[in-house]
Amino acid sequence: MWFASVFSLDAITVVLLGALTIILLVYFNTGTKSHRVINLPPGPAPLPVIGNLHMLDLKKPHKSLMELSEKYGTVFSIKLGPTHVVVLTGYETVKDALINHQDEFGERARIPIFEAISAGHGIVFGHGESWKHMRRFTISTLRDFGMGKKTIEDKIIEEIDYLIKMFDSYKGQPFNPTIKLSSAVANIICSIVFGDRFDYEDEGFVNLVECVNADMQRGGSPLVQLYNAFPFLGFLPGPHKKIFNNVRLTSEFFNSHFKENRQKLDENDLRSFIDVFMFRQQQESDNPNSHFHYDNLLYTTRNLFVAGMETTSTTLRWGMLLMMKYPEIQRKVHEEIIRVIGSERSPRAEDRKSMPYTDAVIHEIQRFGNIVPLNITHATTVDLNFKGYFIPKDTQVIPLLASVLYDKTQWEKPNYFNPSHFLDAEGKFVKRDAFIPFSIGRRACAGENLAKMELFLFFTTLIQKFKFQVPPNVSELELVSGVGLTSFPKYQDVCAVRR
Repeated sequence: MWFASVFSLDAITVVLLGALTIILLVYFNTGTKSHRVINLPPGPAPLPVIGNLHMLDLKKPHKSLMELSEKYGTVFSIKLGPTHVVVLTGYETVKDALINHQDEFGERARIPIFEAISAGHGIVFGHGESWKHMRRFTISTLRDFGMGKKTIEDKIIEEIDYLIKMFDSYKGQPFNPTIKLSSAVANIICSIVFGDRFDYEDEGFVNLVECVNADMQRGGSPLVQLYNAFPFLGFLPGPHKKIFNNVRLTSEFFNSHFKENRQKLDENDLRSFIDVFMFRQQQESDNPNSHFHYDNLLYTTRNLFVAGMETTSTTLRWGMLLMMKYPEIQRKVHEEIIRVIGSERSPRAEDRKSMPYTDAVIHEIQRFGNIVPLNITHATTVDLNFKGYFIPKDTQVIPLLASVLYDKTQWEKPNYFNPSHFLDAEGKFVKRDAFIPFSIGRRACAGENLAKMELFLFFTTLIQKFKFQVPPNVSELELVSGVGLTSFPKYQDVCAVRR
């Protein structure tokens, strides 16, 4: 299964396959063998060299891991090549690990592709004290620039107006909304990070958005997962090379703005996240141990841009797809919007409490869309006993978010799109403990509050202004996700008809 998902028939020559096999065998035979640890979590027996890779669908590994959980329990082990990995599944187990043992499971795993592009810096893939400092600084600065407040709400509403004009330009004809939505959502975080938005026609900005979208798909590809299992194969051609090249290109974009900001820096008028970081950098210039250095500036800024754009825009794309698939649900959302807000006034964040059905639909879009199914891999900081099993320090741990959002013990109909998951018998909105699309614990998404506001304002305004319909050339709309680091809807076009 894994081989077929990695290579197409014409993807690699017989000679390269033979050379790769020889290299793997040499690596396996000459590598040091780890000592046997008693009472590790159970799991399937690994094969030499490849471990359990042959058991996984590398295009949708979360599905394979959920199937293995049915046999081996909510805590089990697999080997990805030579690397021992512990998988946690189900709400109760993931919550226990990330909340009750958040220090023990609080490190970020050193995954080769992410280490290569960030070197342990920033807030998503950072480690140790550097990560702690960057996360505290980032959350504090985002709040200072209005995250979760009316100031950022106004910027979101302004950006939606630009997006509406772009949608209007298609006059109800089919178009691919991916880059448009990504650009609009990216501009929200840009207004904080850079202090301003970008025009949708700005070549550098559009190239940046396209690079990020492409790399999010490449990053979850089978060949990149093979690179993560066997990083010494990095010299071979593959999508990891394109990712590295795109990282270099996007770094040039960020560096040009760093240079511009540094030239205009005024400590009495700090207008952006970059300004605040650079001012702090100046303050700590005499401290050789300061974490406010160039690498953290670059990778924290990149993390904010990518994370601030990707998951929210992907969720909105799922929202469009699901509204086209279920027009009756779209109709009910629109009726509630008109009843509470009307057709002219822009939705505001405070409207959410008066719109339980719309709120439930947005939550169900996030749950069903399952945007980050694998979560981002954690690592243990100490040796520990968990759920009766011994897990050594520095073990890679996958707290499988898909298994929580689709947990059969927590959701009545986990495999179906069902807004009633978040409604009681009277139609009032109900919070669900197992709703953790942003993860939980120390490594939870730093921009969760901003993302929630964005999702509500973007979604309600778009449904207020447009009716989303299936393109005429599509006979049946399938709810299929593509291959990538995030689970994105595979459809291409939508029809946005002005109401």
